[in-house]
Amino acid sequence: GVYVPLEATYPLERLAFMVRDAGVEVIVTAGGVLAELPGYGGLVVDVMAESEEIAGESEGLPRSGVVAENLAYVIYTSGSTGTPKGVSISHRAIHWLISTLKTYVALDASDRVAQASVVSFDVSTFEIWGALAHGAQLVGISKEMVLAPEALARHLREHKITVLYLTAALFSQIAGQLPSAFTSLKFLLVGGDAVDPSWFKAVLDHEPPERLLHVYGPTETTTFSSWYRVEEVPEGVRTLPIGAPIVNAQFYVLDAHGQPVPIGVPGELYTGGDGLARDYLNQPARTAERFLPDPFSNLPGSRLYKTGDLARWLPDGTVEFLGRIDQQVKMRGFRIEPGEVETVLRQHASVREAVVVAREDEPGDRRLVAYVVAEGEAVSSSTLRRYLLDRLPEYMVPSVFVELASMPLTTSGKVARRRLPVPEVDRSGLEVAYEGARTEVESVLVGIWQEVLGVERVGVHDDFFELGGHSLLATQVASRVREVLAVEMPLRRFFEAPTIAELAVSIVQHEAEHTDEAEMIRMLEELENLSDEEIRALLNGEAPPER
Repeated sequence: GVYVPLEATYPLERLAFMVRDAGVEVIVTAGGVLAELPGYGGLVVDVMAESEEIAGESEGLPRSGVVAENLAYVIYTSGSTGTPKGVSISHRAIHWLISTLKTYVALDASDRVAQASVVSFDVSTFEIWGALAHGAQLVGISKEMVLAPEALARHLREHKITVLYLTAALFSQIAGQLPSAFTSLKFLLVGGDAVDPSWFKAVLDHEPPERLLHVYGPTETTTFSSWYRVEEVPEGVRTLPIGAPIVNAQFYVLDAHGQPVPIGVPGELYTGGDGLARDYLNQPARTAERFLPDPFSNLPGSRLYKTGDLARWLPDGTVEFLGRIDQQVKMRGFRIEPGEVETVLRQHASVREAVVVAREDEPGDRRLVAYVVAEGEAVSSSTLRRYLLDRLPEYMVPSVFVELASMPLTTSGKVARRRLPVPEVDRSGLEVAYEGARTEVESVLVGIWQEVLGVERVGVHDDFFELGGHSLLATQVASRVREVLAVEMPLRRFFEAPTIAELAVSIVQHEAEHTDEAEMIRMLEELENLSDEEIRALLNGEAPPER
């Protein structure tokens, strides 16, 4: 059997396409989730409702007849044409990933590996099978937990978790708020996007984990293709290497003609080896476009995967990731790699994160736009423009700079470029009907939202997410609410009550529900000061004797 992870939060239309495309014959669910997928006529197994029947099945190992080239799973990723594409991974590829872990993550039965990724994200392959194939324990961590640095740090310590993977964006968010969060770990792996070296340095300066790794690998290469151990971050570096290829993996940095480029010269990264996917399921044209015959190998059937990533070899034999080839833009006849502009922007002392895109919000008005997250106090557009003009040709300097509280992220933790806001638009215009704060709690929340979302006016009926909010920003709001109002607010509450009016009611109800509990605690503390005779009198409904 081949498994296809279905993320229950995906739109039903997308899930239905995946099920049809993969020819899914059985859906395994729990508690009714996905039990009634529109148009699905196959078998549905509810492991909760059918637990007794399942428990009565044989525990013996079935004779599967599986060989190395058989598929183990198909994970769907977004496609450039708008249609999801299924990446087909074989048993051989997973075995390669697990068997080579010992070269950079030495797992054994004493380890506790965090599963912080959703199963539809290919890193779950490393988390699940890396743990179970080595006899280690797998410990689930909710998305809400990952987004709350203090709670995450406490959870890692209390559950004695030794191994954790985070996307670069999530790592930056946590390191920015609590760089000591990872102290108790043996292995912390970070990857999935361009990295900001300053956050690695912050973690290294605050009781770091035993081993901090920068890892790289597209879904098409079975999770990880290379790794780099970060032990120090030299001053002035723009990024960190993704390392050298893992055992039985190959890297080639090639020019537009498929020829190797010299050390230090940017080119497109191609990768080969035992971790390569078989194909894009049911998409032979896309497969042929990205999986090419390996011209550097004498082995029959050897292939290379065309990653679309811009990279270069460094003199020490490691590779540096520079951005995406397919984000290349052309402005006024000049070709521009946004990744290069982003890298330079991140070197500014007042910039924490940077994303550069070409936008054409008005027909014919195509502009290079930079989105930045400030480090500390806000930095002006003129300051950033002058900084870039000192380091880049004029045509590479963005005409517009937009400051954000934090970058919007996808469910897998990468920067969601399509959700970057349109420049020079007053997002408060999204209000349904403006109404100012009416209570003290609403007034506090308005102030917090304005600060976190970076908007000048917030009405009590405005939707948090329509104002540009997302789960990571919700974490910041929850933290401010805890500090100012002394109320613990789960992230789920934002989704249940996304307006200030609803959230204020929720907070007031929370306080009311806990008032009696607080009074009881006060009374119990008072009882500790009473004598046995006084307590007996109270239990009998009598007035206690005078002291």
